[in-house]
Amino acid sequence: MVATGYARTYRANAILTASPGQLVLMLYDGALKAIGLAREAFENTADPKRIETINTQLLKAQAIIGELQNGLNLEVGGEFARTMHRLYDYHNRRLLEANIRKQVEPVVEVERLVRELRDAWAQMLSQQDGGSIEHIRGVA
Repeated sequence: MVATGYARTYRANAILTASPGQLVLMLYDGALKAIGLAREAFENTADPKRIETINTQLLKAQAIIGELQNGLNLEVGGEFARTMHRLYDYHNRRLLEANIRKQVEPVVEVERLVRELRDAWAQMLSQQDGGSIEHIRGVA
């Protein structure tokens, strides 16, 4: 499909030209998409592949949250970076628990928490005039 190739190229260019702050926003969006798909799979009891979908999407969300966590610079970011590190760890533990126990409640909780972070991050970016925000987040 030609359209698929164009879409893939567009996404790749968007990533390559994004600022560090925009990349963080993209990671939040990706995590929310995966979490949302997992939540939908929990609700769709008629789908024979729902357990596979839940597992795949929760693992994807955990990987994205892990990337956000690994991007923190604990030395430069100080207490804020350490707090975010613990929060990301909590998110991943709750998603693991949801996946093991096949319970939707932790997924709903993490989705709400990540959405709050995403929205705060987006607001912060919109208030910046193209300035560097890496020092705020503690990113190297």
